Amino acid sequence: MRYIYTLGFILGTFKFLFSHWSIHVAALGNDIELTFFQLFIPTTAGALITMIIFYFSSEALMKRAAIKRNIAYHNALAAGLPYVEKKKFTYLNKKIVKIKNGIGIYGITFLAPLFLSIPIGSVICAKFYRHKKKTFPLMLFTVIGYSFLMSFIIAIIF
Repeated sequence: MRYIYTLGFILGTFKFLFSHWSIHVAALGNDIELTFFQLFIPTTAGALITMIIFYFSSEALMKRAAIKRNIAYHNALAAGLPYVEKKKFTYLNKKIVKIKNGIGIYGITFLAPLFLSIPIGSVICAKFYRHKKKTFPLMLFTVIGYSFLMSFIIAIIF
């Protein structure tokens, strides 16, 4: 039974959208019937811990990336080589900014952690909306609400 909780926690950290259904199927395969709380707690705990870590460390991660780009630039200059900077406005970046402008803070905080992944969604939310105090609580509410809904549906139907 412990491995079901561990699986729920691990899947909750990265593939949160499918974690409830995955541990439910894994439990059914072993003739284990899970309750609402046995679905809700491990997946939500995994998601929330990962969200906290990546949301609050995103600024440090972005600074580190900028420092690495700066070092690469200076190394290229010192070696006398041309420095080719990576494109900043890639197709994916343009899409993310277009979505951000279209759906705003509520859409990003709702969709990014669920459909991208908890770590990537947390970094994107922090990048665009760190200055707004309601960003992190909205993300928490979204993850807890989605986890509650999925756990409730699985517990009631199955």
